Amino acid sequence: MDSGISNIVLDYINIVFFLFTLVLFTMFTAMAYFSTRNSIHYRNKNSFNELSKVMASPLAPSITIIAPAYNEGLTIVENIRSLMSLKYVNYEVMVVNDGSKDDTLQKMIDAYDLVKIEQEIDPDWKSKPIRGIYKSPHKAFSKLTVIDKENGGKSDALNTGMALSSSKYVGCIDVDCLLLPDALLHVVKSFYRRSEKKVIAVGGVIRVANSCVIDGGRLEEIRLPKNWLAKFQLLEYTRSFILGRMAWGRIDSLLIISGAFGFFDREIALEVGGYDTATVGEDMEIIFKMRRHMHDQKIPYTIEYIPDPLCWTEVPEDLKILVNQRDRWARGNLETLFKHKDMFFNSKYGRLGLLSYPYWFFYEWLAPLLEFFGLITIVLFWYLGILNWDFFIAITATVYLYSIMFSFYAILWDTYSYNEYKKTKDILTLMFCAIIEPIVFHPVVVWAAVRGNYKKLFRVKSGWGSQVRKGFAKAT
Repeated sequence: MDSGISNIVLDYINIVFFLFTLVLFTMFTAMAYFSTRNSIHYRNKNSFNELSKVMASPLAPSITIIAPAYNEGLTIVENIRSLMSLKYVNYEVMVVNDGSKDDTLQKMIDAYDLVKIEQEIDPDWKSKPIRGIYKSPHKAFSKLTVIDKENGGKSDALNTGMALSSSKYVGCIDVDCLLLPDALLHVVKSFYRRSEKKVIAVGGVIRVANSCVIDGGRLEEIRLPKNWLAKFQLLEYTRSFILGRMAWGRIDSLLIISGAFGFFDREIALEVGGYDTATVGEDMEIIFKMRRHMHDQKIPYTIEYIPDPLCWTEVPEDLKILVNQRDRWARGNLETLFKHKDMFFNSKYGRLGLLSYPYWFFYEWLAPLLEFFGLITIVLFWYLGILNWDFFIAITATVYLYSIMFSFYAILWDTYSYNEYKKTKDILTLMFCAIIEPIVFHPVVVWAAVRGNYKKLFRVKSGWGSQVRKGFAKAT
């Protein structure tokens, strides 16, 4: 009897794993299809024509690029130089020094001859105290504004920038990001591409800049990262942005815009209270709030997604920093899903409640936990001598081969679409990464997600964390 019950339990466990795997395969196949359709549609519909001339006029809509900075002394001058060389007229760069303990502020003052100015600040706006606002008397640096404030975290810094900006749109980026010169042209075009719906936000692809050659704030040469952790993240970003988010953008169900490259209708962002300073997943949470706000107001809206490689950033090359980053992402994901749990299978929110939220719940949150505890279960079953080896080998091989195929497709489609890495050796290296990633890199990501969930569920105190920058390679 006990043996019969055990076999029934094992059969049910096998069925659950099989169905979960089948659903994931279906979702990923659909993602590949929709992302490909969206990429083709974008390329066919997005030629600039005379738009660049229009957007280069002073009458173009105003944009404020807000870049929080905390201990960025190593790269801050180069990063600002890059931001001030964009092909757009009506924009400003607002760097928010969030209580840096290094020489970040002094380097900006010295490099751009900044002086403190007087500016009215809304006393009711909730943020950490502002210690000073700086501008340069030189016309060449007139687009630059530096806000020096007490440390309050990235969300607080971004909210401060939104409150002090007077532009129609705000771009919230990481200060270490490198934007290509025509980035704002693509962004503004996306805001105005839809006439029947109000575009409330625009996101885009994030590219890995590690080992690339940057000179004078410009991307001079694209190189494959030398560091293996960075290589794996490049592969991961290619899958996530080129296939995943592109697909969600196709069906207008995108629930996250990367904090490294996100542009918003400032009025809508302020109406929902800006970024939530109580979460470490602020980039995801603000999209949830803005979407819910538009749904509740019954205003037709959309969020646009740009597949062009406009934003390049430095990713962690240290294992500890990478784990802390993914730990933070997992905590932010859980915080946002819990805060907006009433959206779960709620038809009131259409595709968001019936498709997007469940996907984030089951795949982005639950899947790493199932993988982790599934591995423990496999070891336990092996120890007890009840592991179904045929089923285990079959489903493991299937998942492994499918993950490789999905990664290969992402690499080849990216090569066909944008061809950033032109050397055959680089493409083969990425394919090799795809083959070993499920064994070498993915377990690290799963462990980081489990650790983050443990910290959040059991209320283990943990902060936002920080990343040590190495700085970009200079042209010689």
